Amino acid sequence: MNVKNMQASTSETRKFFFLLSIISIFLLLLSGVFLLNSSNGFVIPESVLMLMLINKSRDMSPFTSSDLHNLSNNPSVTSTSVILPKEAPVLDPRHHTHQGGPESNNVTRVVEQGKSMSCNPENALLKVFVYDLPSEFHFGLLGWKGENGKNWPEVTSVDGVLPYPGGLNLQHSVAYWLTLDLLSSEAPDVVRPCTAIRVRNSSQADIIFVPFFSSLSYNRFSKVHGKEKVSRNWKLQDQLVKFLMGKEEWKRSGGRDHLIVAHHPNSMLYARKKLGPAMFVLADFGRYPVEIANIGKDIIAPYRHVVYSVANDSAAFEDRPTLIYFQGAIYRKDGGFIRQELYYLLKDEPDVHFTFGTVQRGGITHAGQGMSSSKFCLNIAGDTPSSNRLFDAIASHCVPVIISDHIELPFEDVLDYSQFCVFVRGADAVKPGFLLNLLRGIKREEWTSMWKRLKEIAPHFEFKYPSQPGDAVDMIWQAVVRKITYVQWKHHRENRFHRLHVTKA
Repeated sequence: MNVKNMQASTSETRKFFFLLSIISIFLLLLSGVFLLNSSNGFVIPESVLMLMLINKSRDMSPFTSSDLHNLSNNPSVTSTSVILPKEAPVLDPRHHTHQGGPESNNVTRVVEQGKSMSCNPENALLKVFVYDLPSEFHFGLLGWKGENGKNWPEVTSVDGVLPYPGGLNLQHSVAYWLTLDLLSSEAPDVVRPCTAIRVRNSSQADIIFVPFFSSLSYNRFSKVHGKEKVSRNWKLQDQLVKFLMGKEEWKRSGGRDHLIVAHHPNSMLYARKKLGPAMFVLADFGRYPVEIANIGKDIIAPYRHVVYSVANDSAAFEDRPTLIYFQGAIYRKDGGFIRQELYYLLKDEPDVHFTFGTVQRGGITHAGQGMSSSKFCLNIAGDTPSSNRLFDAIASHCVPVIISDHIELPFEDVLDYSQFCVFVRGADAVKPGFLLNLLRGIKREEWTSMWKRLKEIAPHFEFKYPSQPGDAVDMIWQAVVRKITYVQWKHHRENRFHRLHVTKA
């Protein structure tokens, strides 16, 4: 019996030491994981995280703005350029372009304490080659004149950045912000995300950027003056087409890897037909034939809102006495007939503000005040499916009511607009009583849920210089990354049998 007991005891001891060894190995591996995590921020390689960022919108798990926010704010994923100073100024476009309002709201500042990070070009999501176009295509349209043959202004100082014209010009200023962002990617003292960086060799680039302020060219120089046979805007487009057609970069890809901003619906009317293979940054597709512009290859970018952004603690449900707000042009062509119909249906309702309005005589200020004191703001199709009114509503934290059957929305592959907007079909909106009953049926709890989500996503529609993680500039660049992935996939599929065609020829 003693021998059997000793054998049993020995067996138990061996089992104990074996189990102890397994636990020790597990703890050793776990400590190594934590060591790597504390050194690098993520165990998963950065390249894998970038692939997750680009492709998540295509898998079974929806890609939310929270995902984007978390990735953008993780140092191992989106690094900022060079060294973060203790105080880095951020230019709000209202600093130069808006009249009225407290001066303290014009410039905000980002403070980073005791933090040193550098932007590694190899880790940037997007490498961009910028054509060195003469200044007459971009900042020259703002009145800037480069000295000593310079094509580009200095962008290292916030105070030195050329302001963009205010009023309604500002809403289509996308090319200006993207160009500033690319130029600043080479400025060692500018703090910004390195989502997109400028490269000097086009063969190293993911995309070729065409720095033409086409919307400003249309707004200011589309009329013929004096003895001119064609407008300055037309001349610039003609020169641009000739320039691009002569470049090796265009010939190499047929223009498919070129990015052109034509945000105003009437900009690039001449050149767009010849530059159709390029990727356009647009407000919508309302005035484009599908063979020139479509959701498959092009980017929908937000308008720059013209009203002031309200504070994050904006008025809640009880403090917004107006149920429905609309102020603007009422009689429009094309799909805009709905505005006229709704005007006659709603104009006499006591809790509805539906009036004609312009930017004149403080119209922008009045609109901002009206939106920020209203529960719902109407975004109705006008001459085109989209309008700046949607983005004014977002900036005012007024829940948008979108009545535009053919509208395309910015960043909709990563943002679920139904969480913070109400969508109404045009045919339903003009039914007597339909819209009022629908919106009056949305009670405090449901409205507050949309309002809170609206405040969360509002920063994605702010244009800033320097750009900030997740702001409108950063979101546009990330949309370009996702679009490039799709365009490359489509191009590769088309090339499957290329060799057979060549052999046959």
